[in-house]
Amino acid sequence: MRYTDGPTVHEEVHIQAAPPEVWKMVTDIGLPARFSPELRRAEWLDGATGPAMGAAFAGHNHNPVLGEWRTVSHVVALEPERVFAWAVTDPDGRYGGGPADPAHPMATWTFALEPASGGTLLRLSALLGPARSGISLAVDRMPEKEEAIIEHRLGDLAAGMRTTLQGVKDLVEGRA
Repeated sequence: MRYTDGPTVHEEVHIQAAPPEVWKMVTDIGLPARFSPELRRAEWLDGATGPAMGAAFAGHNHNPVLGEWRTVSHVVALEPERVFAWAVTDPDGRYGGGPADPAHPMATWTFALEPASGGTLLRLSALLGPARSGISLAVDRMPEKEEAIIEHRLGDLAAGMRTTLQGVKDLVEGRA
């Protein structure tokens, strides 16, 4: 798989709670920082106080290989109690992808909720690209290892997603 193919990864969990209860958790942009191995904190920007189409929030991240970086995400899909998605941009030009543009993001992340078996099936997914990202820097250095680099990154993301989803499940089901 190549970065230009738009690699994707997703994980899901069943939660013993109705979608409105789960929705409150997944639309709290600070919640993933409690569980994510990379996201340290997030805050709404430009006066936004919650999810709305086009609303922006900053994410502050850390990775042992990539160091620290900031992103700005824009809400690109919002269907109450069903879908919350955001496009991640590189506001500081760290990866050389040109101006930050939510129509051309580094990644698009989505929480999707579906009523299932007396509760909610919660899915978290990420679509990488098309804009340059930290993966692009690694591929620039080792183009012959592009597939392995992408596979490794997707594995890291999947592990973080599982941790985040389990954290949401534990909170909603009262085990955290």
